[in-house]
Amino acid sequence: MDSAGLPADIELLGLPVGSTGDVPAEVGVAWDRLRSAGFTGGIGQSLLVSVPSGPPLVVYGVGDPAELDAAGMRDAAAAFARAAEKQSRLAIVLPAGDHSGADHGQAAVEGALLARYAYRGLRRAPEEVAVAELTLVAAPRSIAEVEAGARRGVAYVRAASLARDLANGPPSLLTAARIAEFAQALATECGLSVEVFDRDALVALGCGGLLGVNAGSVDPPRMIKIWYEPAAAGPDVARLTLVGKGIMYDSGGIALKPADAVHATMKNDMSGAGAILAAMAVLRDVGCPVAVTAYLMCTDNMPSGSATKLGDVLSIRGGTTVEVVNTDAEGRLVMADALVLATEEPVDAILDIATLTGACMRALGTQIAGVFGNDQELVGQVQAAADRVDEPVWQLPMAHRYRSEMDSHVADIKNMGGANGAAIHAALFLEEFVDGRPWVHIDIAGTAQNESSTGWQSAGCSGFGARLLVEFAVKFSRTGRGERA
Repeated sequence: MDSAGLPADIELLGLPVGSTGDVPAEVGVAWDRLRSAGFTGGIGQSLLVSVPSGPPLVVYGVGDPAELDAAGMRDAAAAFARAAEKQSRLAIVLPAGDHSGADHGQAAVEGALLARYAYRGLRRAPEEVAVAELTLVAAPRSIAEVEAGARRGVAYVRAASLARDLANGPPSLLTAARIAEFAQALATECGLSVEVFDRDALVALGCGGLLGVNAGSVDPPRMIKIWYEPAAAGPDVARLTLVGKGIMYDSGGIALKPADAVHATMKNDMSGAGAILAAMAVLRDVGCPVAVTAYLMCTDNMPSGSATKLGDVLSIRGGTTVEVVNTDAEGRLVMADALVLATEEPVDAILDIATLTGACMRALGTQIAGVFGNDQELVGQVQAAADRVDEPVWQLPMAHRYRSEMDSHVADIKNMGGANGAAIHAALFLEEFVDGRPWVHIDIAGTAQNESSTGWQSAGCSGFGARLLVEFAVKFSRTGRGERA
């Protein structure tokens, strides 16, 4: 290609090289030279090549071009963007082929921009250089598709970056009250409606789960209700409700967590609420045709003389009583109130997302979230959305044979079961409050945090779920068993 057609201020140019076929003539280096430098064209590889003129050149691997999918393109673009992290104005040539120009345009934007994400809010002189400009170079016949995909990619990047920012924010700065204020400001910008419920309003609603978890805190709780209506919404528009765990910091309450590495990450315990808020912020931009309501259940979980005690009984919205046998199983308590509220309005499906159980992380590791549900068609829609955005989920069973392990002698249900199967117990607990509505639960306890930067993921809070939720909402359709309240 002729670099003269690029913007004059481009600082880095990426050219795709497959693991099969010839090296593009523009690279100016033969295969033997590339291989001697360890470059074989595999996805995730990149190499800075010296050129006599024009912007510095990076070759990035795309594997077998005939098999390159959107996930591979996302990883390949991330490798390109990481190849020279001090440049801010980038251009990347997309590989030719019969693949979808829209999908690859979106994936290239996501990979390059998310790979260069960093939380910069509190450092006077951050070392990381943000991407100020990204130019995609594509074949003339696919430019319109690539442009459409790139615009969608920018929206998905905004969602994921906002979710990362929220979760990375220190808990003393991002309290429940402050995230409510932020949600109100964001709603004005993004075409959303919002209502914030303070402690008095929560008492009036009977939201004993959220109030009980907040009992030991000096910071007041907030329930944030946000709703989005598509521009052309009619009376038969599909309606989806999202519920997010917003524990701004989780000490474990009276059941105090040990002072280990996991405890040190507990500012991320609001990642579910953060992912939902970030997803809601871009629904108008991506033209979501579905009406979406969100409940963000926000408080911290702290020990004090007024904190909920082990053995206390809380009354959830609607009257279900819960014996608290472990105050560190608090996320399900705050979400239970919202799940009941969701069933009191017209809704076709309910989805909740939460950093809920260490058991899910131990079962699936840190790259795969757990998914449960009472409607297999709805679970399938979540799985499909997860596959498309490369935020993988794995279905775990709703094993009702374990439900009796949460029976209580003093209340309707306990908030935990036995020593084993804790992720399943949590899902069974939540199911108690959905009144048979089509429902899916996503446990992101393992995927909410990255120990190091790799591919398009950056070290720190991952923002996992934001892009998944956008994709799910945009493609959502009523299931066969869906019934409105």
